[in-house]
Amino acid sequence: MSAATAPTDPSLRREFEAVFGYPPNDCFRAPGRVNLIGEHTDYNNGFVLPIAIDRAVHVAIGRRPQCRSEDHGHGTAAPPRREESIRIVSDHRDESGERLAGQFTAEELLPGALPSWLSHPAGVVDEIAKTTGTIVGGIDLYIESSVPVGAGLSSSHALEVAVLIALDEICGIGLDDREKALLTQRAENDFVGAPTGIVDQAASIMTEAGHALFLDCRDLRTRQIPFDLEAEGLRLLVIDTRVSHSHSESGYGDRRRTCEEAARILGAASLRELDESVDLGPLNEEQKKRVRHVLTENARVRATVDLLEGGGESHGIRGIGNLLLASHDSLAHDYEVSCTELDTAVAAAMSAGAIGARMTGGGFGGSAIALVDTANVDQVGEAVRATFADHGFRRPDIFAVSPGKGAGRIA
Repeated sequence: MSAATAPTDPSLRREFEAVFGYPPNDCFRAPGRVNLIGEHTDYNNGFVLPIAIDRAVHVAIGRRPQCRSEDHGHGTAAPPRREESIRIVSDHRDESGERLAGQFTAEELLPGALPSWLSHPAGVVDEIAKTTGTIVGGIDLYIESSVPVGAGLSSSHALEVAVLIALDEICGIGLDDREKALLTQRAENDFVGAPTGIVDQAASIMTEAGHALFLDCRDLRTRQIPFDLEAEGLRLLVIDTRVSHSHSESGYGDRRRTCEEAARILGAASLRELDESVDLGPLNEEQKKRVRHVLTENARVRATVDLLEGGGESHGIRGIGNLLLASHDSLAHDYEVSCTELDTAVAAAMSAGAIGARMTGGGFGGSAIALVDTANVDQVGEAVRATFADHGFRRPDIFAVSPGKGAGRIA
């Protein structure tokens, strides 16, 4: 499904009713994200600059008719009984062609006990109970997604956010944006078992259309940074290498532990407390490289924000190309989370005239991004595909994304 064919509220409602036999209460969406710059800085309390993209997870939600209770005089229904199950059906299909589907009750929720795709919404349900005391049950969810899975565009976090905002509304929990971001992060860390930071959830929830989100991960302060590609005659291409990755199975956790140990050795609560003048002498070579990336990446995020807010001929979006390239070089050599396909995508895009390019997301596969003139979109795409073919790689999926709006109800 392309962004242009994202489901509308009526189409989601029809699919939900066809699957579950009754109309849903409401429909919601949560976008994926592209991180422009600021990689592996979030769990080090640093700076990030993502955009929410115009590809999203869409959820129709309903409370089963037999589980609805009478109005108790205040416009709210009694909470569901603990044993009532949650049923989830997705438009994605398994190897046999059947739609992915599953169900569970709040009492059954144990990390590792459910299929991997189902663990994300289950983790949200589990964390809602732990955080708010609300036991979710008697709920049906129908899910459609236009965010590629395994491409490093935060499809799993978008799923968690979409499920959370739907449950927050239908169950009347009343979480604010900060609480939603932190709750979904805990679900990802504690239930799914992936030691990710806060950037993906925050981008999906907090970003405004046409802007990038400048996020300080230490205290979750935000600033909306204008990011109007069309006004500057630019497009942002995503190059999905189709090398799938998983934060729970990759070296992501190793990188995080190394950074935490380095901060301890240097006497800091986190790497955010340090700057580039710090003496790295007490560290081993691996620790030095990881710290060097985080410190220089934080500086690159701040420099990118300055350029985007500065205006003028050498500022704006066109001015950030070298910073994107420097970020990729640091991720490839100091943080060592790139791969041959990502390096090839960046090099091919630059050779074909891209203004800047870098891997995006956690790495170990996934996607690169390329900032290109609108007139050069086809040229860059063709060059990358040809180079991948020459190397015997799988054909990449290449598409443009725009800075979209954050999560909410589908109009």
